[in-house]
Amino acid sequence: MEQATTAPKSGNIFDWQVLRRLMVYVRPYQRVFYFLIFLTIATAVLGTLRPFLIQQMVDVTIEEGDWQGLNRMFGLLLVLLVAHAIVSYLQTYFGGWLGQYIVRDIRVDLYKHILDLRLKFFDKTPIGQLVTRNISDVETLSDVFSEGLAAMIGDILQLVFIVSFMFYIDWRLTLISLSVIPPLLFSTYVFKEKVKKSFQEVRTAVASLNSFVQEHLTGMNVVQIFNNEERELRKFKAINQEHTRANIRSVLYYSIYFPVAEVLAAAGVGLLVWYAAQGQIEGTISKGALIAFIMYNALFFRPIRQIADRFNTLQLGLVSTERLLKLLDSKELIADNGTYAPADLRGDVNFEHVWFAYNDEEWVLRDVDFSVKAGQTFAFVGATGAGKTSIINLLSRFYEINKGTIRIDGHDLREYDLKDLRRHIGVVLQDVFLFAGAIRDNITLGKQDITDAQIWEAADLVGARRFIERLPGGLDYQVMERGATLSVGQRQLISFVRAMVYQPRIIILDEATSSVDSETEELIQQAIEKLMQGRTSLVIAHRLSTIQKADQIIVLDRGEIKEAGTHEELLRHQGFYANLYQMQYKDVLQ
Repeated sequence: MEQATTAPKSGNIFDWQVLRRLMVYVRPYQRVFYFLIFLTIATAVLGTLRPFLIQQMVDVTIEEGDWQGLNRMFGLLLVLLVAHAIVSYLQTYFGGWLGQYIVRDIRVDLYKHILDLRLKFFDKTPIGQLVTRNISDVETLSDVFSEGLAAMIGDILQLVFIVSFMFYIDWRLTLISLSVIPPLLFSTYVFKEKVKKSFQEVRTAVASLNSFVQEHLTGMNVVQIFNNEERELRKFKAINQEHTRANIRSVLYYSIYFPVAEVLAAAGVGLLVWYAAQGQIEGTISKGALIAFIMYNALFFRPIRQIADRFNTLQLGLVSTERLLKLLDSKELIADNGTYAPADLRGDVNFEHVWFAYNDEEWVLRDVDFSVKAGQTFAFVGATGAGKTSIINLLSRFYEINKGTIRIDGHDLREYDLKDLRRHIGVVLQDVFLFAGAIRDNITLGKQDITDAQIWEAADLVGARRFIERLPGGLDYQVMERGATLSVGQRQLISFVRAMVYQPRIIILDEATSSVDSETEELIQQAIEKLMQGRTSLVIAHRLSTIQKADQIIVLDRGEIKEAGTHEELLRHQGFYANLYQMQYKDVLQ
């Protein structure tokens, strides 16, 4: 859906830039929106006619003893009440309907935007904060449309109609009734400003709570292993206390404002009765006018108090909107301007003097240069932090390089359509992530054209059929979150099946066997050999036994290529690789 790119410049309720961007989401539902505006106007008119009709009943029909006219007026009043009830129902229903559909569209747009963000954004943004944006902040916008903007317009229109009827009936009583408005407006303004600040604090506290809970639930095993429960509980209590204080401040402002508004409203009625009583005695003010003004006073102060509440809803919605627009305006997007989408790849990979840093000038890769021909296997070894994983992240375009060029089949990586590029690359990571759901869904990832026969064929190749068939339901077995009910080896085997069914031309194995036992490793090694046949393979491994057959082994240290060659060549060279090999097999070599 269309998005503007200008973020709100102020925290004003009527920040037209913010409202204009929100109104973009109303366009698909214009008919409902205009109907809602009509209902709002109708509600305002119908709600203000009752006191006027009662004034006419008292001053005209009752005073003149016109009982037939009184019956007609009473019937008209009943019809008015029924019509007002129906219109109010429709206004409430369609206001809520519009709000929910707009929330649906915004949430989809926001999640789509999050899916397009590069990994660098997630490296520095807490997941709990993104959860808050996509759920809590978006839900708040529903009230902006259903209970905030349209309802406030209705309240303002009702005030206009009330004042108009009041002036029509008696201008002197109108001025007396309105005499308490200045202090009421001042208190409403102060209340609005205070509540806006407290709502900002509440939303910040909610985001902190979500981030803390999400992170610590994910890392609960670490918390319990190190007996850190009490310390984490103290941290949670501190964050929760700040959330409580922020909410209590908003409650305090409510508890002050509404009694003040009630007192001012009562003072207005008191002044009205005092002045009207004198007019009754002098015969200058009718009974019907006094009754109508008492009713209008009650109607008048109700929307004023409600407008203050609508302001709160809009303020809360504005705070959420500013957060959402900031996220939607994030420039941390993967540039997907490429159009090259070949039906198949040969699998040639070239890194040409590539420099890369996660943070500016903190180089992770320095002038990395190598070429892999289609069908070759290249292995990367080195200490933790040497830059091995960064190479595969760059090849999949999870991050953008700072300098140099990466080519596949002679074409710059940025020339490829991003989805098509990743379709040709299969990745098996050390830390396998499985979603909650069936094993079948974790293998196909929702791709409908992958059949069960293809899954079982890949499972046979890996040696995963046996353990999958033993699970209750087989491919329909429900995996718990992050695959908690499966062993590390089983999760790793599923990730191999996942890679195989997609039939990629380039295979990336990132520490693919480092977390499994020797028996499972041997099983996987056999599958790897079959998987690599006819495919370009990039392998990262700590266990040097798994890469001795590689066509080329590249030794990285602090982002630089220190050595390159076959296993035998590097051993003869007696350099970094030979030292690493001797450290791993010193017991065997002695």
